Amino acid sequence: MSTEVKEKIKVRPSESLISKRRRKILVDPLDDNNPITIQVLGICSALAVTIKLEPTIIMCLSVVFVMIFSSLITSLIRDYIPVRVRIIVQLAIIASLVSLVSEFLMAFNYQMYKVLGAFVGLIITNCIILGRLEAYAMGNKPYDSVLDALGSSVGYAWIILVVAFFRELLGSGSVLGYKVFEMIGWTSFPANGLFVDSVGAFIILGLLIWIQRTRNGYVEN
Repeated sequence: MSTEVKEKIKVRPSESLISKRRRKILVDPLDDNNPITIQVLGICSALAVTIKLEPTIIMCLSVVFVMIFSSLITSLIRDYIPVRVRIIVQLAIIASLVSLVSEFLMAFNYQMYKVLGAFVGLIITNCIILGRLEAYAMGNKPYDSVLDALGSSVGYAWIILVVAFFRELLGSGSVLGYKVFEMIGWTSFPANGLFVDSVGAFIILGLLIWIQRTRNGYVEN
């Protein structure tokens, strides 16, 4: 190859780890394309585990762990997964990681395991995780898939944490077990049992969806 030809060949620079495109992958699920408030996925756990803030935090960490590593593993082996059994393989990966989370809780925080045992198992059927594996990790590189999983899982997490915060505060008058209103001198705070029930979760979640969609100007097609 002549020198002139070599000079004409432009070497495409490698994409930076925090390029504009990759920042969009990470940030979009936090707000503009949130899996709960925009895509309306993962509603069940937003209603089931958000009575108290502490188990909700554990649930969020579990989902973040499972989602990141399932996306990473799926992306790494995507070229070796037969198309016909891809869903089965994805479920097997998720189930293996969920089993690790369950065993970890059983070993190091048995009280929380008793509270969340059944709900941790239901992470396997969380449509957000399976949806991102099928829609993104199966067709993209590992690093991008991890960013997508991190953004989607944190986007899911902050919504259910807000729901849990207000449910515990208004339903029990406490946050993480601390009697907030008693600490500020409001000893006669009328706790509302409605927020302990799933109806309260529906109300808070509905308000969050309304506020976010109104602020972003999102219109359902």
